[in-house]
Amino acid sequence: MPHQPSFSARHRYTGAAKEISVREDAPADLRFFALEAARALEFAPSDLRDVVCRVLRRKPDSNNWSEYPNIWHEVQALVNQCDWFRVYDVIEALHAFIAQHDYRYGRQDAPEFEAAINAFFVEEGVGWQLAGGQIVTRGDAGFETVVSAAQQQLAASNRPTAARHIKDSLECLSRRPEPNASGAAYHAMGALECVARDVTGDPKATLGEILKRHPELLPKPLDTALSQVWGYASNEARHVQEGREISREEAELLVGLSATVSTYLSAKVGR
Repeated sequence: MPHQPSFSARHRYTGAAKEISVREDAPADLRFFALEAARALEFAPSDLRDVVCRVLRRKPDSNNWSEYPNIWHEVQALVNQCDWFRVYDVIEALHAFIAQHDYRYGRQDAPEFEAAINAFFVEEGVGWQLAGGQIVTRGDAGFETVVSAAQQQLAASNRPTAARHIKDSLECLSRRPEPNASGAAYHAMGALECVARDVTGDPKATLGEILKRHPELLPKPLDTALSQVWGYASNEARHVQEGREISREEAELLVGLSATVSTYLSAKVGR
């Protein structure tokens, strides 16, 4: 049966984005939808079971041989009962499997699966996104816009080291089951320091030193504020102390701030 886009897809209607409320969890609706999204692309329950069992390291039930209802119920039970972070492992593995079978019906199914999963995440307030076959962190619209602009600006201005630090900060926030908030803050400030060194031609100075030596770099009093942020990030992320742990929200703030100022500095010098 040919796969047809839905009414909302044909007419480009989307549900309203919810405030992010789900990060370290995989609600029952997501567990259900992830399998349904793959099944809608005409993959058999036995195909999905192969993927799920491999990810969860479970032996398929040899007593289940009929696609419906036996194998399908087995797959659903496996996904419904696994740890929350394994659900996202399953989604990644399903995407990889679907991508391997693209064009089997003369169409690309992997992008459609990715779009369906990401639409669910946005509409249900899940703080993750499927990008390039990997589940990575997703912030609110403002955060996503700022970070995306920074990555594009740094790439366009040939600053791969700074761009890599931004990417690494997002990977730290994407770590499951616990985000590496200190690592995210460290890489975020590393990206900003890298850009500041490049635009000032001061390759060995710290960001704090650069702000003192180049007072024209930022409008006042933003230079003083950023210097204080640098001191905070150094204390909390670079000099970790027992019993002190930076929160995810604080790490996201530092990543967003770093991305914004990096974009500003890169654009200011015009290269």
